[in-house]
Amino acid sequence: MPEKSPISALQTRPVPVRRTAGAITNPTPKSYAHQDLECRILSMRPPLTTALLTLAVATTAAQPAVLAPYSATPMDVVERMLKLAGTGPRDVVYDLGCGDGRIVIAAARSYGARGVGIDIDPALITRARVNAQQAGVDARVSFREQDAMTVDVSDATVVTLYLLAASNVKLRPVLTRTLRPGARIVAHNYPIGDWEPDVVDTFTDAAGVTRTLFLWTVK
Repeated sequence: MPEKSPISALQTRPVPVRRTAGAITNPTPKSYAHQDLECRILSMRPPLTTALLTLAVATTAAQPAVLAPYSATPMDVVERMLKLAGTGPRDVVYDLGCGDGRIVIAAARSYGARGVGIDIDPALITRARVNAQQAGVDARVSFREQDAMTVDVSDATVVTLYLLAASNVKLRPVLTRTLRPGARIVAHNYPIGDWEPDVVDTFTDAAGVTRTLFLWTVK
């Protein structure tokens, strides 16, 4: 009987089959139900995700834009702004982005003017009201939590701004549309786009910082 070659022996040798505890078995009706539940849950995720994203976008769109981070104007600069505007007892001073209220409070205390402060930060509005009460001018000033882009400034005779340059540009149509002739606008450090100011006042404040004030008179 001829001897088998190694290849023939390899081909005819039986191969043992290993069975493991993790071998796949046919699903039971219960596992089918489980899979169906998983499919339903997964099918719900895209609409749910879309709904959540839509809600987030809508909420963000509904929130007023921040026109500038809060940065308090030094008091010597406040006084210079009010002097540049020629503020007097007949004036109504609006400060858009009023922060702690110092500009309208100074306008009431030092010049006898009335004032309105606008800010979107409720904590700053609360602080401004407390400051006005402590200064004894709360009867002459008021503070509103409101988006500056939506404010009716038609009764203002002086408007003060310490906002970013881009924010001043956004506000320009609001100011020119609603302010009456003779009203004055004073902006601290940032101009209002290409609107040519009537006066540019550059100086060094008490802390040694260079400041620039811009004055416009509505025609």
